[in-house]
Parts: sequence; structure tokens; C-alpha cells
Amino acid sequence: MGNFVKVAKVADVPEGEVIAVDLGSERVAIANVDGDFFAFSSVCQHMGGPLEEGFLEGTSLQCPWHAGDYDVTSGDALSPPASGKLNLFTVRIQGEDLELEEPI
Repeated sequence: MGNFVKVAKVADVPEGEVIAVDLGSERVAIANVDGDFFAFSSVCQHMGGPLEEGFLEGTSLQCPWHAGDYDVTSGDALSPPASGKLNLFTVRIQGEDLELEEPI
């Protein structure tokens, strides 16, 4: 198990919203789906769109550039032109803080 790093407050990610944070040299998006938090690479696999600016509906996140969808719980592409799988990160809540596990 890697080290966990505080990246935001729980209140920084309202239900149904997505934010982006930096974890080392990687930009990571965090989505709040019904009070559960999911973290994944914020860069769309298609053409590098900023997923934190996308539209979240349930567990589906639509890239703002070309409307490809990803499942935020698994990282899987759901519809073209999205493809591949997003890197996922482990999220931990410590009190009011959101922490992400640093990649090893």
C-alpha cells in the first residue's frame, strides 16, 4: 500500500460534480456520485480533453471535447470516441479530507 496524500476537502466536491487535483506530476479528476468518491486520470484517452470539465450523469462522465463517455467507477470507455481505460486512484476519506493513494 502506498502513501495517502490529502488533495481536497470532502466539501470541495459536491454531489454530482467533478474537480481536478494534482497528485505528483499527474492531473487526477475526482467525482462525487451519490456521496461516493471516484478518482481517475483527468485526461481523455481520445484527444486529451480535460475530463473534470465534462458532464457527469450517474457514473457516466462525458468528455467536454468530443462527447465520449467513461464510467468513473471502472475507468472503462462507454461510447466512442472515448477508448481504452482511464487510470484509477484509491480514494480515502479522513474526517473532512479527501486523500489519494500515490502511485508506486
